[in-house]
Amino acid sequence: MLAIEHWIGGVGFVTRVVLPLASSRSPVEARKRFEWVERRFAAQIRLSIPLAGAAGLWMTCHADLWERFIDPHFWWMAARAALWAVFMTMVFGLESLGRRKFEAFAWKDSAGALRRVARPHGVLLALAAITVLGEIAWLFFPARQAGAEEA
Repeated sequence: MLAIEHWIGGVGFVTRVVLPLASSRSPVEARKRFEWVERRFAAQIRLSIPLAGAAGLWMTCHADLWERFIDPHFWWMAARAALWAVFMTMVFGLESLGRRKFEAFAWKDSAGALRRVARPHGVLLALAAITVLGEIAWLFFPARQAGAEEA
């Protein structure tokens, strides 16, 4: 669970703190600040995202929760798995493939590069927040258990 909190908290930190802070500086300073934070944070994220996925897979297998992914009452489980897949693709696929091209773009247009990074981070943070709220709501208003008889 700690890996999940680190992962989602990291998205919030980058989206709501790092990107606005970098955007408020000159283009050269913005690029330097963003790269400084990104270098230190990237290693942590490259650990916490796979760890969160492995923990989720282990819990799902161990408790045999596969049917919940098709149960609309547990929509948040499928949403969490989909978010995880998107982040894995971004961090280990798209980021690696497009790094050189993005860095070249950032040297030409730092503000545009930061906007290009901020938009998807904002959307993913909003989707993650909705998912977490769904998980919390389920704790207070759990779905009717399968096989339970109606009153």
